[in-house]
Amino acid sequence: MTQNYSSLLRAFFPSSSSVSSCPIMAQTDLERNLDPSEVILEKDEFAEDEARSSSKLSSRWKRVTGKLLTWGVETRGIQPVPFEERTDEQFFKIFFLWFTTNFGILSFSAGTLGPAVYSLSKGDSCLVILFFNLLCCTPVAYFVTWGPKLGMRQMIQARYSFGYYGVIIPSILNLIGGFGFCILGCIVGGQTLASVTDGRMSWTVGIVIITAIALFLTFCGYNVLNWRVPYDRLGWIPVLVCFLVALGLGGKHLSTPAPAESATAASVLSFGSVIAGFVIAWAPMASDFTSYYRPDVASWKMALYSYTGLMLSNAGLQILGAAVASVAPLIPSWNDGWNLGGASNVGGLLQAMLSPVGNFGKFLTVLLSLSVTANIATTMYSMCLNFQILIPKLVVVPRYVFSLVATAIVLPLAIVGSHRFYDTLENFLALVAYWVSEFVAIVLVEHFVYRRRNQTPDLDISYSTTMGYNITQWNRPSQLPTGIPALAALVLPYGLITPSMNQVLFVGPIGEKTGDIGFEVAFFLCGLLYLILRGLEVKWRGKV
Repeated sequence: MTQNYSSLLRAFFPSSSSVSSCPIMAQTDLERNLDPSEVILEKDEFAEDEARSSSKLSSRWKRVTGKLLTWGVETRGIQPVPFEERTDEQFFKIFFLWFTTNFGILSFSAGTLGPAVYSLSKGDSCLVILFFNLLCCTPVAYFVTWGPKLGMRQMIQARYSFGYYGVIIPSILNLIGGFGFCILGCIVGGQTLASVTDGRMSWTVGIVIITAIALFLTFCGYNVLNWRVPYDRLGWIPVLVCFLVALGLGGKHLSTPAPAESATAASVLSFGSVIAGFVIAWAPMASDFTSYYRPDVASWKMALYSYTGLMLSNAGLQILGAAVASVAPLIPSWNDGWNLGGASNVGGLLQAMLSPVGNFGKFLTVLLSLSVTANIATTMYSMCLNFQILIPKLVVVPRYVFSLVATAIVLPLAIVGSHRFYDTLENFLALVAYWVSEFVAIVLVEHFVYRRRNQTPDLDISYSTTMGYNITQWNRPSQLPTGIPALAALVLPYGLITPSMNQVLFVGPIGEKTGDIGFEVAFFLCGLLYLILRGLEVKWRGKV
């Protein structure tokens, strides 16, 4: 039975000598000094079946994939990008990727949580948004700089901390987080699209339309997301026009917000954890979008472009969302739109703001609904890569196949969760912040403390060891860390994180008095534990 299964798998996803001449596989070789047989360890298992995999189905598959390749569809998965293929030198594109991805109604909706859920005033909400964005954009921008140097996706880099098999755990968490963001984006986009029909279109239909557009962008991959098709270069412009018109129509109301309760440490820190979860969630995906850039780019330049793109888009629209939500209860038409079809209809709120200009306002609302597709597509792109890390044998499957799988998962869950958007958004973002802050702490400790011991002068950037990471080890379990220190440091802090929580989902005894400090506790306690446990492992093994 195992042999039959192997033969069937090979019929769909050939990976050995019979496809070595195919242009698709030519893109997946590692650095020039690597043995190609070490790139995909799994292909030797199917060597005996290769002679029988030349069926018509297999031939059709190769022809389809080859055709997609000529159209610019990216097929590369988690395999490191060879030095000679890291040629993109339009470094400013990364600014537009982050800016367009986050410049949409999902960021706007995150800002509304301050007044709507945590009863913060407009001023307090804006200060929390500004501070936590300034803080949490930093690790994402820093991780972006590793992509050009190493040519590796973010979760492949994490193997140098978590180990070959241990990284499966953060990959699962990253998949859950990524799917959560995609679901939220589909919900708010579908709600906004349906709001222009005055109830004639259901939220479900709107969600399906938004998901289909995002699927197209994800299916095409890097070439669409990174400029060759000018989506990220231009996609933010109509969104900016829409929000400027909305401000012009409703800005006069923003100076008189509804009365709010006095800010408390609990409300400030709890809302801060939500904002942190929204921004720092990009950290486990950061270098996925920069592994094709030239490796000799100045790191400060990539970091600055990324930080600016993240900060302007997230903080700008979140502050606007907080300002609008603080006055919405006082304006009957806005309040009606916010509750159209159910509570917390962000799309209905925006439609109400734009309604004074009639059909033109509906047109602008449609454009706003489409703004979430950039966020969904970028997130889903990384999710496709995580499937291959979760199940390493799937490395032979072209990346675009997983975009279909991801869509099949996201669509039904978005439809089911569409009527509990705010509860889902609030609880989800806070939980994401906890584990991602631990991930950031582990990777930073590994990089600054232990990888520096393994660092060699980069006289030639194409050397196999760069920044202390031997890139030839990316798929060799015995040469990577065991992952035990990282997993222990990931799990053990929850003994203190859990009582430090203060969210609707759960309020711990510490968090009840201080506000939600789980995000901060997770970062510092996890980093300290990993520093100690990894040091013991290095001493025991005699190597990093």
